[in-house]
Amino acid sequence: MQRELGCCYYPEHWPASQWQDDARRMRAAGLSWVRIGEFAWGRIEPEPGCFQWQWLDQAVAVLHEHGLRVVLGTPTATPPKWVVDRHPDMLPVTAQGRVLGFGSRRHYCFSHVGFREESRRITEAMAQRYGRIVQAWQTDNEYGCHDSTLSYSDSALRGFRAWLQEQYSSIDALNTAWGNVFWSMEYQEFNDIGLPMPTVADTNPMHQLAFRRYTSDQVVAFNRSQVDAIRAHSDAPISHNFMGRITDFDHFAVGQDLDIATWDSYPLGFLEDRVGADAAQQRQFARQGDPDFQAFHHDLYRAVGRGRWWVMEQQPGPVNWAPYNPAPLPGMVRLWTWEAFAHGAEVVSYFRWRQCPFGAELMHSGLLRPDGEAAQGLLEAQTVAQELRDAPAVQPLAAQVGIVFDYDADAAWAIQPHGQGMSYFGLVFDTYKALRRMGLNVDILGPNQRDFNGYEIVLLPGMIHMPEALKTALDLSGALVVVGPRADARDAQLRIPTPLGPQLPGLDTTVSYVESLRPDLPIPLTTGHAVHYREHLDGSAEALLQDHCASAVVVREQQWVYCGAWLDAAALDAVLRPLCDERQLRVYDLPPGLRRRETLGEEFWFNYNDHAVHYASHTLPAAGVLRRDK
Repeated sequence: MQRELGCCYYPEHWPASQWQDDARRMRAAGLSWVRIGEFAWGRIEPEPGCFQWQWLDQAVAVLHEHGLRVVLGTPTATPPKWVVDRHPDMLPVTAQGRVLGFGSRRHYCFSHVGFREESRRITEAMAQRYGRIVQAWQTDNEYGCHDSTLSYSDSALRGFRAWLQEQYSSIDALNTAWGNVFWSMEYQEFNDIGLPMPTVADTNPMHQLAFRRYTSDQVVAFNRSQVDAIRAHSDAPISHNFMGRITDFDHFAVGQDLDIATWDSYPLGFLEDRVGADAAQQRQFARQGDPDFQAFHHDLYRAVGRGRWWVMEQQPGPVNWAPYNPAPLPGMVRLWTWEAFAHGAEVVSYFRWRQCPFGAELMHSGLLRPDGEAAQGLLEAQTVAQELRDAPAVQPLAAQVGIVFDYDADAAWAIQPHGQGMSYFGLVFDTYKALRRMGLNVDILGPNQRDFNGYEIVLLPGMIHMPEALKTALDLSGALVVVGPRADARDAQLRIPTPLGPQLPGLDTTVSYVESLRPDLPIPLTTGHAVHYREHLDGSAEALLQDHCASAVVVREQQWVYCGAWLDAAALDAVLRPLCDERQLRVYDLPPGLRRRETLGEEFWFNYNDHAVHYASHTLPAAGVLRRDK
C-alpha cells in the first residue's frame, strides 16, 4: 500500500482563471488527491432542478489535466436556501425546542424524509454525471459535527414512534422494558410517547437510550441512501469524513456501507475542546496536540473502514474554532502526517489548499496564505512528499493488543455518567494512553467483533452491556481479557440484571455497590489511585490490586481480569505491565511526549515535545520524527 498526499479545494471560491495555476502548484508540491464539491450545492443547483454543471466539469477536467485524482463530495451538509424554503420543517431542533435556522451548515434533521429524498436526488444527479469520471466519493461532511446528530423536531417524533413500534411490537413490551411503572410513566399507545426533552426531573434513561439508538439508525439510513445512489452509477470507492470524539451515533454501522473511512484531524483545536486535558497538559502541548488523541482516532477509523482509511482533513496551521488557536510548532505538520501513515493511512489530505478571505472560516489557515504565498504547512507537506519518494510501501503489522470501543456504551454513560466529568470515551482513552506509553501497537475493535485470533490481550473498559456471544468468544479466544469498570453492569435495555454483574465465565466476583469520587478525594491503592469511580467487589477471585484498607480493586481468575475502579496512570501501569510480560510482549517506558509505532518493515518514533528527547540511543529534536527500516 502506497502513501499519498492530498488537499481540500474549493474551486467555486476562486476565479476559474486561477484553477490551472492552483492545480499545477498542487502537483508540483507532491499532492495526488484533491477533494472538491462537498459544500457547493447552491452553485450546482441554484434553483430547483436547474443544474449548472459547466463550472464543476471544468474544475474536474483541470485537476485531471495535471494528474490529480478527485474525491467528489456530496453537498448535502449545506442545503441552499431554496431547499429550506421548500421544506421549512427540515431544520434541526434543540432539546430546548429552539429551531436552528439557515445561515451556517448542517442545518437539517436526519429524520426528515423530504430532505433525505432531496439529498438522494442531488447525489444521484452527481453520480450520473461524474460516476465514471472521478476516482473517489465522500458522502456529506462530518456527520454529527456542531452537535447536529440529535434533533427534537416533529419529523424526529414521528419517526421515533414508528421505530419504537417496530422495535417493541406492543406498548406493554415497551412499558416493561423501560420500567415505566416507575413514576407512573406507563403509556397506553405509541402515539403517547414524546421525545426525551428536558423535564422537571431526570428523563427515563431507557427512553433516552432508545432515542439515541433511533437517531443513530437515522444517520445510517441517511448515509446509505447516498451510498446506494452513488453505487448505481459508479464503481469508485465511497468514504465519509468522521470527526474526532463525535460519539452520538454508531460509526461502525455507518462504516459498513463505506469502502474507506476517513476522519478530520485537528490536533491543536481538539486539545482545547475535546481531549479532556488539564490546564498543565494544554500548556505543555499547546502547539503540538495531545500525543495520543490523533493515534487513537487513526486506530479507530482503521477499524471503521475495515482496514482502509484516510485523513481527509489534516490541520496545516492555526484553526479558527477552538477557544485558543495557536500555530503548530515547526515540524508538527510533518509529524502528524507521518504518524497517520505509520498507523496505515493511505492518504493524508490537508485542509485546505488556500486560506479563504471570506466566510465563517476566514481565520482558518491553509497550505497557502490568502494571497497565494506558501504557508509553513505547505513547506512541511513538500518535505513529506520528498520523503515519500524513497519510502517503502506500508506493510501493516498485526497488533497483539485490542481495545473494544462501543458507541452504545458511550450513549449509556452519557445518559447516566454517575459523576461529574466521567465519560466512556475518557475511560477508554485513558486505557489506550497507558498502552501507548508502553510503546505498543493497539487495534480498536468494534462491539460485534467475535474473532480474537492473534490477540494476546483484549480490553473492554466500561462496556456497560456485554452480549453473551461476546463473552463466549472472549472466553474461547485464549487472550487475557481485561474488563471494567462498569462493564457487564446492565442488560440491553439499561436495566440492572439479576444476578448482579459482572457475570463473566469462571470469574467469581460481584459488584455489590458503586460510588463516584470527588476529584480531590482519590482512593490510594497498592500502586497508584482510584479516581472518578469505584466499585466494591465481593467474591473469591485473586486480588491483583487493593486499596489502603486491603479491599480488592482489581481481581483475576484464569484469563479474566476485572478492574473495579477507574485507575490512574500509575495503577494502570501496575496492572497492564505484568500482563504484557506474561504474554511476552515487549514494552517500553517512554518519557512524556515520546511515542512509538511499528509496521512490518519500519519503526517510527514521534517526539511531541517542544524540546529534544534522548531515549534508547535515539535523539529526536523537538517535533521530530525518526523513521527507520527494521
